Amino acid sequence: MLLIRNLLYWLFLSVFTVVWMPIVVLSMLIPRGVNYTTTFWAVSLLWMLEYIIGLKYRVIGREHIPAEPSIICCKHQSGWETLAIQKFFPLQVFVAKKELFWIPFFGWGLKLAGTIGIDRGNPKSASQQIMAQGNKRKTQGLWISIFPEGTRIKPGFRGRYKHGAARMAQLLKMNLVPVALNSGEFWPKNSFFKYPGEITVVIGETINYQAAATPEELTKLCETWIENEQTKIQGAGPFAEKNPKIPTPLWTDRTAA
Repeated sequence: MLLIRNLLYWLFLSVFTVVWMPIVVLSMLIPRGVNYTTTFWAVSLLWMLEYIIGLKYRVIGREHIPAEPSIICCKHQSGWETLAIQKFFPLQVFVAKKELFWIPFFGWGLKLAGTIGIDRGNPKSASQQIMAQGNKRKTQGLWISIFPEGTRIKPGFRGRYKHGAARMAQLLKMNLVPVALNSGEFWPKNSFFKYPGEITVVIGETINYQAAATPEELTKLCETWIENEQTKIQGAGPFAEKNPKIPTPLWTDRTAA
């Protein structure tokens, strides 16, 4: 049954993406049109996951979402949150590696939507790209979504939190909204299969960009909140850590921030 559900999901996803892509291209004629059409695509896939796979979700802390555009700092365990936060938060753009732009349809949509593309192999250049493009997106009234660990992290582990989001927050005078979740326990990295269950998402209170003197200190505030919440919601899915009583291990990303 799981195989059939996943085959149906991938079939519907493929057909819908091919059909929807021309509409995304045409929406370029409308201000922010691409952002709206790509968001609709993401929310549609979220619906397929819920009603075809049986992958449901619950969101705690929606009341913490501020009115003004902010920077979303989200735990990254799977592809699920790249879809979901587009439903939970106002119109936004992502910070992502440039290589994703080459993926047919998905990557093209990211590019057209104004995703802030960075070169992860050149940290100095990446920081400059984030600031320049981030300022432009802010003036357009868009939120900015960033995965502070820089890559997907296995459930029960943490990556090294990079300071790009905090630097951007302080430079652009935008607050941070931390998000914790356990999606990787149902959607393993690089897995064809998605598994039924209920993902928990927790949205934290806004962290003011002036809450710390340096980007490093601001990053630490965000990291501490997210990782504390992770320990509360882990252990629910089939790919959770075998022994949730063991303290969350520390996985260290040796790449430069």
